[in-house]
Amino acid sequence: MNLLRDEDLAAAFDHAARSYDTLVAANPGYHAHLRRSVRRLGLPGHGEGLRVLDLGCGTGASTAALRSALPGADITAVDASAGMLERAAAKPWATGVTFVHSPAEDLREAGVKGPFDAVFAAYLFRNLSDPDAVLGTVHALLAPGGRLGVHEYTLSGRRADRAVWTLVCRGIVQPVATALKDGGLYRHLWRSVVAFDTAARFAERLRAAGFERVRALPVPGWQTGIAHTFVARRAHAAPGDAR
Repeated sequence: MNLLRDEDLAAAFDHAARSYDTLVAANPGYHAHLRRSVRRLGLPGHGEGLRVLDLGCGTGASTAALRSALPGADITAVDASAGMLERAAAKPWATGVTFVHSPAEDLREAGVKGPFDAVFAAYLFRNLSDPDAVLGTVHALLAPGGRLGVHEYTLSGRRADRAVWTLVCRGIVQPVATALKDGGLYRHLWRSVVAFDTAARFAERLRAAGFERVRALPVPGWQTGIAHTFVARRAHAAPGDAR
């Protein structure tokens, strides 16, 4: 199953950036589901004094969800696609939001440094060549006790959910995307979800990366069994450890 990776995927997102917001707006519940996943992090108050990393921010939908739930947080939003990031940065933002152009694999080189109180990643991990390496980076960037939220297309493993996903992609998404000359990216969308972890497997991947209190929570609506929120934490430091 051929998938777009690294520079090829970033270039496809660059091209699709001009119409991306229009397409996702047609997805029922898209923005509400992101806000729900942010709330599931369970961060205190309105985020005052917290540093949050938005990893794979795209055109800023996940950034907006974070800003809505955590207006007091300092948000660093990162994406590998210059085109998507340009669209995100051009939107009106309150103070406390910084955009950084970088692949998730090269955060240190881009000057992204921890500790962060939380990391949020929406629709990112199935697109990575080495998701385990990036999970290791995320774990290292989190403060002890810091929280991870992942909002991702991860199938339940039931045939019915895979069938619904395929029907939506082939019957609705791909014809529209092909008309917009972005067919390659949205064929990748379908294939990347089918090829990626089930929800249970991704939860195990998080545990193997050293995260604790891992939970996989379903997304409501037509995406139940297709998309999930994963929440987890980095362990608190042992007595005597420095932050």
